[in-house]
Amino acid sequence: MSQVIGIDLGGSKIALGLVNSQDEIVARRRIDTHAEAGSSAVVERIAAEVEALKATLPPEEGLAAVGVGAPGPVDHISGKLLTLVNLPGISNSPFRRMLAERLSLPVALDHDAKAAALGEFHYGAGRDGESMIYIVIGTGVGAAIIYQGKLIYGEGNSAGESGHMTVDPKGHPCHCGSRGCLETYTSGPALAKHYAAASGQTVTGAEVSKRAMAGDEIALDVLAAAGRALGIAIASLAMTVNIERFVIGGSVAQAGDLLLDAARESLKHYSFKAVSAKVKVSATSLGEDAPILGAAWLARQKLAEPG
Repeated sequence: MSQVIGIDLGGSKIALGLVNSQDEIVARRRIDTHAEAGSSAVVERIAAEVEALKATLPPEEGLAAVGVGAPGPVDHISGKLLTLVNLPGISNSPFRRMLAERLSLPVALDHDAKAAALGEFHYGAGRDGESMIYIVIGTGVGAAIIYQGKLIYGEGNSAGESGHMTVDPKGHPCHCGSRGCLETYTSGPALAKHYAAASGQTVTGAEVSKRAMAGDEIALDVLAAAGRALGIAIASLAMTVNIERFVIGGSVAQAGDLLLDAARESLKHYSFKAVSAKVKVSATSLGEDAPILGAAWLARQKLAEPG
């Protein structure tokens, strides 16, 4: 029975998982990205890890395909990484073709948020539904929309840029040039910034969440404000596309209900009651495994393509 590998290509690390026919991760590898070395070097280092995972397979089993979830923007049709602001070393490269040629295997490539969404939809918090919106909150904020089992890409391949939805026109300045974007309230750096402004202490966004869970009143207020902003965005999305299941992933989602309860309450005030009553907002059930399993699912779809 052939197996596949799912790869989560991140800004600082690359996580790989060998996924069996029961969609279970049976072996893992993790390395630093070092994108500054260039796309060819990154491909070589990924190839070495793929070979190490392949070596764990029994003789009667083989490796059939590889899937990659990569930071955007990504052209999933051509398999190219476009201009990656945070990873200029691998920008504008035909990454899928390079890796496929190096491995002599079929390779699928898509945006990491979309890969994570597919993981949650097929194997995690969204597996019993037909449609779902996945919002990932970490250093930035992104989303993926799945409607009746299919990803929605939009005409310019940028559907899901929820981090730059305006939740307060008079709100905080955003690096995109606008004001009051969701990202300026909910991202890890935003949590750190708002906590520092209120407390005078410089900590990370992850530390803000930890302090909130320990009962720190300032941290709780910061997370509540982030949750209210998230609820406004969810309300807008729910009213626009009428999808009822929302799954929240990324490092900030580890705060759980300290973030999500405020979002659920805010949702009620910014959407029709008939809509908000049906919307379910939950945290990821797969955590960091979501993009690996989603990328593995993409790899299996690559095998099903004609030719």
